Amino acid sequence: MAVEVSDGARALAEQLSARIADQRVLAAIQSVPRDRFVPADLRPYAWENAPLPIGEGQTISQPLIVARMCELLELTGDETVLDVGTGSGYHAAVLARLARRVVSIERHASLSASAGRNLRAARVHNVELVVGDGSQGHPPEAPYGAINVAAASAGGIPSALEEQLAPGGRLVIPTDGHDQWLMLARRRDGEISHDAMEPVRFVPLIRDADADRREAEQAARSIAELVE
Repeated sequence: MAVEVSDGARALAEQLSARIADQRVLAAIQSVPRDRFVPADLRPYAWENAPLPIGEGQTISQPLIVARMCELLELTGDETVLDVGTGSGYHAAVLARLARRVVSIERHASLSASAGRNLRAARVHNVELVVGDGSQGHPPEAPYGAINVAAASAGGIPSALEEQLAPGGRLVIPTDGHDQWLMLARRRDGEISHDAMEPVRFVPLIRDADADRREAEQAARSIAELVE
């Protein structure tokens, strides 16, 4: 079935083409009806290159940032992708046009339920929705060919996410220190490299208290092993 493309979608993709070189990403942006993923009263603004509020203190990301993160993942169409921070489901929908399957995790059950309705309305069927702590990933479906995180992690890249990255896989995540930076992690030859790409602005990645405790305990064990 052919995807009906609105004038707003075409105009947005054309605007983003000045910054995004990957034609598959631009086609995905154009094919996903962003107006299905914003509150009804904000639909007149759906095709603007700007973030919009969606409830629970969250936002639907700026299309340029969504496109850039997808471009950095270099998806071929065969991957299973972990999407952390479902929000409205828009980012997952774009990823779903670029990968074989998307597992999208959200801590707010109300947002996950709303995202499910949005995805069905947009006729996106290859996204599995999970409610939980995204900083811990989703081990039952790991490893992932790519991981996308749409919230800023204050403690660097969570180790649980790096552990769930498949060989050759790529992970894109904003990290929050003195400033927020979009980070790209790659798993190659058993090692993970990290590259800072560009400044960004995202809502924070909320971690459950137990997750913080487990990571601190793991760090302490690693230090103890080094000094033994």
